[in-house]
Amino acid sequence: MPMIDSSLIQTQEGRSNEIERTEIKLLLEGIYQTYGYDFRNYAYSSIKRRIWYRAQFEDVKNISEFQAKVLYQPELMKQLLRDFSINVTEMFRDPSFFKAFRTEIVPILRKLPYIRIWHAGCSSGEEVYSMAIVLLEEGLYDRTKIYATDMDEEIIERAKLGKVSLEHMKLYTKNYHQAGGKKEFSEYYSVCDNEVVLHPFLRENVVFAHHNLVTDHSFNEFQMIVCRNVLIYFNKKLTNRVYDLFYDSLSDEGFLGLGSKESLSMYNSAGLFEEVNPVEKIYIKV
Repeated sequence: MPMIDSSLIQTQEGRSNEIERTEIKLLLEGIYQTYGYDFRNYAYSSIKRRIWYRAQFEDVKNISEFQAKVLYQPELMKQLLRDFSINVTEMFRDPSFFKAFRTEIVPILRKLPYIRIWHAGCSSGEEVYSMAIVLLEEGLYDRTKIYATDMDEEIIERAKLGKVSLEHMKLYTKNYHQAGGKKEFSEYYSVCDNEVVLHPFLRENVVFAHHNLVTDHSFNEFQMIVCRNVLIYFNKKLTNRVYDLFYDSLSDEGFLGLGSKESLSMYNSAGLFEEVNPVEKIYIKV
C-alpha cells in the first residue's frame, strides 16, 4: 500500500482554510456593500462559527454559495444579523460588578447634578433595568438618564417591553441580593401568565435606541459607559476604534465598565484610563 504524504494533506487543508477565509472576507464585504452592516473587523473565529451555523440550514456546499443567497434574500440577511448579534444577558449579570458600582461609583456620581449613562450593546435590556434598580435604591434615578443601545433593532424593541422569562427569576433574585439589593426583588415586577413584567417606573428614565459601535459615532457626553462582553467578539483594529469612541464619549473623569474577559491593556487607549477596580474591570478616564 502506498504511503500517504502527510505534508501534502496539510498543504491541501491549509489551502482549503485560506479559500474559506477569502470566501468569508468576500461575504462580509458583500453584506457591507449591500446592506450597510459592517462585520469585517469581527474576530474571525467567532464570525466564522456564526456564518456556518446559519449556512447549515441553507443546504450549501461552501460559503460562496451561501453568499449568493444572503445577498439576494433580505430575509436570510435578517436571520444572519440575529446570529451575529450577541444577545446573552441576565439581570444583575456578574453581581459583583453591580455591587462594585453601588459601593465605589455611586458615591462619586452622587456629587453630580445630572448623570448620563450609556449601556452599549444592551441586548434585551436586563442589565439596563438592573442598573436602574441600583440607581433607584441609591436615590439617583430621578436625575439620571440611561441610554441603552444595540445594533439589533428587533432586540431593542423587545427591551422596551421590559419583559423577562419567569423561569429565570430564581437566578435573577439571587443575583439581585448578591449585588447588594436592599428590598424584596418582587417589588420591581409583576407576573402575568408565564412572563415577568418589570414595573414601568424602571423605564421612565431609559432611552432605548439603535446604535452600531462599528459604524456610528459619539452622540452625547456620559458620566459612565457600560459595555460588557461585547468587545471580545471584535478584532484588535475594531476594538481600538471602539475604545477611542468611548474615550471621546466620556466626560472628564467618567467611568468605563467592561466585561470580565475584556481589558484595556495592549490597546491604544490604555494610557488614557486608570483602573478603579481591576477585578470588576471598571476604569476612569484621565
